Amino acid sequence: MYQLPGAEPIDYLVVGHICEDITPRGTQLGGTAAYAALTAQALGMRVGIVTSSNEEMPLGRLSNIPIASFPSEHTTTIENIYTPLGRIQKLHHKADNLDYYQIPEIWRRAAIIHIAPVIQEIPTNTLSQFQDRFLCLTPQGWLRTWDKEGNVSPSEWPEADYALRHAEAVVISDEDVEGDVDRISDMAVSSRILVVTHGVKGASVYMNGAIHHIEAPPVEEIDPTGAGDIFAAAFFVKLLRSNNPVDAAHFANQIASLSVTRRGLDSAPTKDDVFNLMPEVN
Repeated sequence: MYQLPGAEPIDYLVVGHICEDITPRGTQLGGTAAYAALTAQALGMRVGIVTSSNEEMPLGRLSNIPIASFPSEHTTTIENIYTPLGRIQKLHHKADNLDYYQIPEIWRRAAIIHIAPVIQEIPTNTLSQFQDRFLCLTPQGWLRTWDKEGNVSPSEWPEADYALRHAEAVVISDEDVEGDVDRISDMAVSSRILVVTHGVKGASVYMNGAIHHIEAPPVEEIDPTGAGDIFAAAFFVKLLRSNNPVDAAHFANQIASLSVTRRGLDSAPTKDDVFNLMPEVN
């Protein structure tokens, strides 16, 4: 059983690789764990991250968040190339996998457990350890594969039904499944609540056999990287507090729309951002 020295109780646990994203402007911190942690913190949650990376990875905005980081030869490094036809990704390095035993015991009782694989680094059987928790998934890392050259592409997910049935809520993007409506429908059947994000077109909430579409506010997009991760964290926090998936998706849309007007981890909201948005989301 792993114990992080000095670990204190948290409200929001996110498990997944913090990444180095290669962009046309250089390398920056990324990964669902990074964007989600900053978002949850801005929403007033005490946050902890479990990840694996090279020990020399700079933390930047994450430096004031408790992190249980397990040493790896490499930090997961992904190149993101945006084209008119969509995003192209290339995996340059992959950090070591993560498992349940690496989570500090006191963190396992967090109000929200967010399992956030980036590139198949978390075994799906980990989910069975959280049967009595508010378990949330962003399964994009289980929906990806890569070839010998590191070219990332969508993949099948044989464990989908098993994983989805363990979760209180799941957020994916339509890009994760190449817009396959049949696959989305199958995932919705297995999920209590499934949200599919559509970028500038907003998001769709699937629950109880119904679909609720929420429009995104119009903004001038600068960089969409991390917007889906920010949406997911905002959705999970609001869902826990309100128990209203449609209201939670509306709230998350507002937060995510703000994020695309900035770059890198600066796109994650601050407490001031959340305060300023309150008249629009309440």
